[in-house]
Amino acid sequence: MQARRSTNGEHTELPVGSTVIARLAQLVEQQPERNAIIFAPQTGPEQVLSLRELDRRSNRIARLLAAPGTTHESMVVVGVWNCPEHFLVTYAAWKLGALVLPLRAILPPFERDQILELADPAVVFADWEDLPYPTLHPSELHERAAAFSDEPLPNSHPHPGKAIASGGSTGRSKIIVDRTWDPTTAITSRNLGMQQGQTQLVAAPLYHNSPMLISHGGLMNEHTLVVMERFNAEQAVDLIERHRVSYFYFPPILMRRLALLPGIDGRDLSSIEAMHSSAAPCPPWLKQRWIELIGAEKVYEVYGSTEGIGATTVRGDEWLAHPGTIGRPSNCELKILDEQGNELPPGDVGEIFTRTTNPRGRTFEYIGAPPIKTTPDDFASVGDLGWLDEDGYLYLADRRVDMIVSGGANVYPAEIEAALSDHPGLADVVVIGVPDEEWGRRVHAIVQPAIPDNPPDARELDARVRARLASYKAPKTYEFVTALPRNEAGKIRRSQLVAERASGVPTDIAPARD
Repeated sequence: MQARRSTNGEHTELPVGSTVIARLAQLVEQQPERNAIIFAPQTGPEQVLSLRELDRRSNRIARLLAAPGTTHESMVVVGVWNCPEHFLVTYAAWKLGALVLPLRAILPPFERDQILELADPAVVFADWEDLPYPTLHPSELHERAAAFSDEPLPNSHPHPGKAIASGGSTGRSKIIVDRTWDPTTAITSRNLGMQQGQTQLVAAPLYHNSPMLISHGGLMNEHTLVVMERFNAEQAVDLIERHRVSYFYFPPILMRRLALLPGIDGRDLSSIEAMHSSAAPCPPWLKQRWIELIGAEKVYEVYGSTEGIGATTVRGDEWLAHPGTIGRPSNCELKILDEQGNELPPGDVGEIFTRTTNPRGRTFEYIGAPPIKTTPDDFASVGDLGWLDEDGYLYLADRRVDMIVSGGANVYPAEIEAALSDHPGLADVVVIGVPDEEWGRRVHAIVQPAIPDNPPDARELDARVRARLASYKAPKTYEFVTALPRNEAGKIRRSQLVAERASGVPTDIAPARD
């Protein structure tokens, strides 16, 4: 790992074969009073947690979690908003060898209970009532933990790894488990601009894979984490300026909110050394805007999956030479295959398959879903579509399950969303295919206006798309809504939107043309 500054001015090497708990112990021994977490709540003063406090408090909580029987075979669910306790309970569970499954604090009970049934947790840390599992409420955590010792625990458990819940194409959630994941070694720091000793802004919710990976990887790389309870663009810029933030991960939805913040060009972003995005396609205008704000060499993008079967990365200066790309393979091999499994030449759209170069091979497993799609030579796919240029750069088309076949033509929603997303009258837009007697599937845009009482005219939006894309890709109908059901990481369940409209849910639909 590249040498980098640390709080005491000395570089500390990661021990060979170190686990997350061994690495935490090493950091505590060397820099006990260094700030590990600066928590920025929505209201009220910031809270600071040192490395020593993170270690000692998590020792107490680990013993508390062990009381109901949490072991290295258990799963612990953490269902709270970003906060210091999220990290404390996570490290406590890891000290017992348990898997940690972070979940959204306000999941609908139907979806939440499906995931909990799959997880069968030993303990649930959340403000949820009437669960058939031992539940630890945030309000009682510290009082109950105070009864236990804060002395170190034996570091003799198998490595705990990580677990992430994900929506499934079948309409039911699944859990993706990697029992060998370790944030001391899992960070591709030189590909994404992460360096040792940075100040990292944690703005996205920790129940998603990237924020979890990047924040814990940052802690292992001597980062001080500035953790936002919930994202607010104005507060995020204030925190960047006040704490001289040098690194962060933003999904495109957060990138957009900050880029459109009034007065952003006059704010001090000079401390930023690197940022990266993933989770959803980044529209070209938004990538260009961030390059203007902080410089091309500081803007990174990652394409990958929670399964960790392979990824591509691209830096802003590469992107300028290959506009629209999501990069070249990083620690994996990649090929594009047609439906018969034949490899396609550059320029042809097909399914993206990757094969990790990790000597251990694929290390994840599914709970609640069939095995991943693979080829005889061990390439795997999560269903995304894309194409390669002559230089081996990947361009994302869409997920196969999201592709719309309209009138016999393949239409990719991401293309249309990118053509509309920079319209000043739109706060958000999602494109789906809905049943249609004439077209089979009709291209349909669901639009959230920037000003609810003054939406743009559907004919104006139609002209905008047709000026940028082939006419058959233009939505035939537009629907105006007050808000899109998008989560904090920018993800949306298109299948749910399609099902709602197919079932006859009342909508305010305008034709694109008279």
